[in-house]
Amino acid sequence: MNIKVRLILANALTVIFSVLITVLSAMGYIFISGKLSDAEQVLRNTQELAELTLELVGSENSILRRDPEKIEDIAFQKELQAKIETLNGLVVALKGDKIIYTSQNLTNIDLAKLKNADHFLPNQDKVVIGNQAYSVQSFALTSTNQQETGVKLYLLVPIYPASFNPNYFLSFCGIVFILSFLGTNAIVTYLFSQKVLLPLQNLQKAANEITLGNLDYEIVEEGDQEIRELCRDLERMRIQLKNSVHTQLKYDENRKMLISSISHDLKTPVTSIKGYVEGLLDGIANSPEKKERYLKTIYRKAEQVDNMIDDLLLYAKLDLNQIPFSFEKTDIERFILDGIQEIEAEFERDNIHITYKSELTGPVEIPLDRDRMKRVLINIFDNSRKYMDKKEGLIAVTLRKTPSSIIIEFKDNGRGIAEKDVSKIFERFYRSDTARSEIKGSGLGLAIAKQIVEGHEGRIWALSKLGEGTSVLISLPY
Repeated sequence: MNIKVRLILANALTVIFSVLITVLSAMGYIFISGKLSDAEQVLRNTQELAELTLELVGSENSILRRDPEKIEDIAFQKELQAKIETLNGLVVALKGDKIIYTSQNLTNIDLAKLKNADHFLPNQDKVVIGNQAYSVQSFALTSTNQQETGVKLYLLVPIYPASFNPNYFLSFCGIVFILSFLGTNAIVTYLFSQKVLLPLQNLQKAANEITLGNLDYEIVEEGDQEIRELCRDLERMRIQLKNSVHTQLKYDENRKMLISSISHDLKTPVTSIKGYVEGLLDGIANSPEKKERYLKTIYRKAEQVDNMIDDLLLYAKLDLNQIPFSFEKTDIERFILDGIQEIEAEFERDNIHITYKSELTGPVEIPLDRDRMKRVLINIFDNSRKYMDKKEGLIAVTLRKTPSSIIIEFKDNGRGIAEKDVSKIFERFYRSDTARSEIKGSGLGLAIAKQIVEGHEGRIWALSKLGEGTSVLISLPY
């Protein structure tokens, strides 16, 4: 649910619940008012009065129609009084100004009120006797032959004051609506805050944690759609920021290691160059042959430094992904054979033989950056030559195929690598301590090879046994 829909629903529910509560309260008010005003009693009295009227004068066969003079019968008067008292009412019979019968002592003023009510509204009106209001019904008694007897019968039933007041009712409904609106609004606002304000508070807390440098504080997606999207974007930002910081720390560490390793590896050739130059300046090389030997040594050392700097620049560019790869479909077997032929003669002079074996059943083309992959082959061959300790050196190249990749294996019979060092040979500047002083090179050859192979989405690893030789394997997808 998004915030816009939630706001609409919240406002609608506030109004709907307020109206519903007001309607229910109004119905309760009406019900209670009816109870307080004895509406049921009034209805019952009205019904019984109608039955009494029908019994007395309502038809030709009624008591007083058949025998009007019975109103003067004391037994009948007592019976009539008993019936009217059940209604809390009064009965009065007048003949002119003479009272024939009354169930309660009335003053002359009360009698005048009865007569006046009879004048203003024949048969029914209201009078106040004492502090009680009565509804009045009057009947002129006639005989069966419709002759006037001159007797008037008055039936008085009490009128109960009504508790229902329209003004009070409207005020009550208005107050209930306002209070219910405020209460419902408070409840809806609280529930709304659980879905909106609480996620925002959690988001603010996460932002403070990130500001303080805690980049591991995860931002959880919660709340409505817009807030979840905001949380998702901020979580991506947090991850990117964390990765950036991690990368920056990695680069700082790499820079320190590079400076340390460069200082260590450049120190030896630079020290040699300084020593031979001092020998020339001090006149130690006092013959043309010795001077030439000194100068050639200085040149080789300077060339070594130059190669180390070139390898360092190449590795730095590969590590920062600043060198783009140019891939093209290449026959992998033809590519390997060309690389072997290019260096075979040079290795033969060092008494190192290179053999080649292919287990492929036909031509296989894979995407390669030929120049970069050629550098990988040269670095692997050079590394085998540097650590070759046999009079008859041998490097066997084998090409084979798996369901998803091409495997190239370079196996030599050199000195081998200790088991604890095999996993480290692809790290930059890594050499075993016993070999560091006697092996020439930048120490970046296999590290550069690893960067290039991984740039081809491949994998490079080594297997070795000390004293027997080393196998370097490359897996390239096709």
